[in-house]
Amino acid sequence: MPSINNPNEATGSADSIFNKFKEHSISEFFKKNKQMLGYSGLAHSMVTIVHEYVTNSLDACEEAGILPDITVVIKEAGDSKYEILVEDNGPGIPKKYIGKALATILAGTKFNSYKQQRGQQGIGAAGCTLFSSITTGKPIHIQSTTLNESYECDLSINTLDNTPIISNMHDTEPKHTGLTVAGIFGEVKYENGDRGVYEYLKRTALVNPHCQITFIDPKLERYIFTRSVNAIPKRPKEVKPHPLGLSINDIIEFSQVSQEKKISTFLQNSFTRISPKKIEELKKICDIDFDKPPSEINWDDAEKLINSFKKIDWIAPDASSLNILGESQIRATISNILNPEHISVVERKPKVFYGGIPFIIESAIAIGGNAGKKMEENDYTSNIMRFANKVPLLFDAGSCAITEAVKKVSWKRYNIDLEKQPISIMVNMSSIYIPYSGVGKESIQQDQSIVNEIKFTLMDCAREMHHYLKNKEMDKIEMSKYKSIMKYVDHLSSDLSFITDMDKNMIKEKLSKLIESHYIKGKGKEDDASGEQVS
Repeated sequence: MPSINNPNEATGSADSIFNKFKEHSISEFFKKNKQMLGYSGLAHSMVTIVHEYVTNSLDACEEAGILPDITVVIKEAGDSKYEILVEDNGPGIPKKYIGKALATILAGTKFNSYKQQRGQQGIGAAGCTLFSSITTGKPIHIQSTTLNESYECDLSINTLDNTPIISNMHDTEPKHTGLTVAGIFGEVKYENGDRGVYEYLKRTALVNPHCQITFIDPKLERYIFTRSVNAIPKRPKEVKPHPLGLSINDIIEFSQVSQEKKISTFLQNSFTRISPKKIEELKKICDIDFDKPPSEINWDDAEKLINSFKKIDWIAPDASSLNILGESQIRATISNILNPEHISVVERKPKVFYGGIPFIIESAIAIGGNAGKKMEENDYTSNIMRFANKVPLLFDAGSCAITEAVKKVSWKRYNIDLEKQPISIMVNMSSIYIPYSGVGKESIQQDQSIVNEIKFTLMDCAREMHHYLKNKEMDKIEMSKYKSIMKYVDHLSSDLSFITDMDKNMIKEKLSKLIESHYIKGKGKEDDASGEQVS
């Protein structure tokens, strides 16, 4: 029996417990928690794979100044197994970087870039390589052509230390530059519908009209989403964080790496919108020494700065780091896809959330045409199209800031019924960093500043739509009155002609024009009750 005075003799002692202490790699973690990467269902997993490769292709092409031409091919490869191929005409990946780029979790070019991009974390494509390995045991096959080299190889991940395994590497004859990724994946399923690959690619084409996408489904049906714009979107620029939205810890972290000699110059050179004039304003309300080195900033100093930032009026954050859709493009793409009766579009000014990160919300409401969802013959309901940095979000709608914002709008005050009217709502958030609620990147975190901004944008759209619907209803009432009165014009013209001995047709024409001027108000020719045109 172990002694009370010697607890290490016990079988459950601290030493025996911590003998099993081990450091795990990030690849091992995601191997056991693949649902966190978006692999949480058969159909969801299929869309996640296509999403990761297509967004990588779009980012690479735009970064290289190339109009994207992307091909997606899906073939059945067994029970719940499919071969997925994605090919682009981008710049390709140099041979020395291929392992890091596609087979190392949390490695990439985007994580520390302070400008808008679709990818953010360096997980996506490497996560696909990991998923193929753990569901089929097979590597990903790569073909890459850059301006300097052309090669192909197989890739997999050593999950024990998160390092790439490269095999069968050999040079090939160069064709056009670009990257082709092909792999066989298990635990996936191809489905049509609102949460399938076709819908994902259609919505991707909707908000990326400069991209051409060719899709071949498992039944060999070919779909081409044709490029409608021959101009590459303006490339976003890297910017500095905005003072609003910074945390105390942000200030301390920035100060520790600054080479400036004074806090005043540190603030001006580390953050946007802080001018010498703003420094003078801060000095009047913030009780710290602005002449001491930023390396000496402590927690209390940083807290005083943050509180002072909130008391000053700031210019809106620099939007040059963002690549938004734009009102004209939204109108054009929605018109082409949905052919609605009316579209209301609103783009808000840049705002910031935590970390001083700028973001812009764009929203649109479309009614009629092919908007909404047709439930039965004359029964409709609304649908919500969610986007983040021009990337469709098809899953996890319930936990998304966009869905939450839609719920918070009092739609009835705008005469809008989301349960009965054919309405489509589109919301796109553009930001340097999208705060997704999970690494699967299917929903936006419900940060209150983001939810409120989406809500305000939707309310602006709803007000414009309400104005249209109200005018439409008034026009309908006026037209009803017009048609009711026009029923008696012919009879009244005959009676007046009999009394005055004037020409009946002349009287009818003058009466019609008089009524028309009162009710039609320059709307052009309309049909009367008998279906004849009124001139």
